[in-house]
Amino acid sequence: MRLLGICLLLFSFTMLGLSCDDTPPHEDTLSSGTIEVSADETYRTVIEAQSKVFDSSFPNAKVNIHYKSEGECFKDYFDNKARIILVTRELTKEEKEVCKQKQIFPSSVPLAKDAVAVLLNNESTDSLLSVDQVKAILTGEYKKKYTVVFDNQSSSLVRYITDSMLQGRKLGNNVFAAKGNKAVIEYIEKNPDAIGFAGLADVADTTDVNNTGTFITNVRVAGIYSDSLKHFVKPYLAYIGLKDYPLVRKLYYVSRESYPGLGTGFANFLGGYRGQLIFAHAHLFPLRMEVTIRDAEINQN
Repeated sequence: MRLLGICLLLFSFTMLGLSCDDTPPHEDTLSSGTIEVSADETYRTVIEAQSKVFDSSFPNAKVNIHYKSEGECFKDYFDNKARIILVTRELTKEEKEVCKQKQIFPSSVPLAKDAVAVLLNNESTDSLLSVDQVKAILTGEYKKKYTVVFDNQSSSLVRYITDSMLQGRKLGNNVFAAKGNKAVIEYIEKNPDAIGFAGLADVADTTDVNNTGTFITNVRVAGIYSDSLKHFVKPYLAYIGLKDYPLVRKLYYVSRESYPGLGTGFANFLGGYRGQLIFAHAHLFPLRMEVTIRDAEINQN
């Protein structure tokens, strides 16, 4: 099948760091010191890859990353337990007011787009679904009774589903929480009547050295109907970037750092050339780089 493929990624990142001539001395710099970061546990795989490269590049820097639910990440942010958080939404209006009260000067930047992959057992009779059908499955109104599994009852995936997809409608009694993304995949692999949701970093085929957009094979990644293209598409990078795949969210860094310290240095790395390439390799669409998209022949399994 002829699909749109990602071609060369071109560097076009502008440094995110702050500059101030009159700041007092601090224990950390852009490339040295120790800081605490809280990250959405949904992105553990790709953030661990980022951290590994950052640590090897800056041996005098120590970024301690704690993987938690999105709600816990924001709690750490306001309790000053994390100088930077990596989450799938920006601060709300109410949260910005809290920042004013606590004299926090927040900054946030979108780093990458992530698709929400819909996962099915390989024996499932459903392999192509519309957004309306996915909604019906989530509310328990679909013709076939599925067991729906998420990674965590307070995860960013659940918030995305309830806020962006269902827009206030309640999840059905068929929805359950597993213990992490790996547990979701394992459950779906063993249960033909199960359906689940995961970010692309957890379903991308890590043995695909050419990064052609293949997925793990022990579960099926469903094709979702695209209103713009009028046919079903899987969450390939080009479809994410062009907004043709309908289930997309962004990954942000949200910082409370008020000087150019290690938090800014780590944010710069995530938005820089190497960090953006790591996101792309994990099948997230990089937002701090220019991307060339061209026609390509991709085997869509």
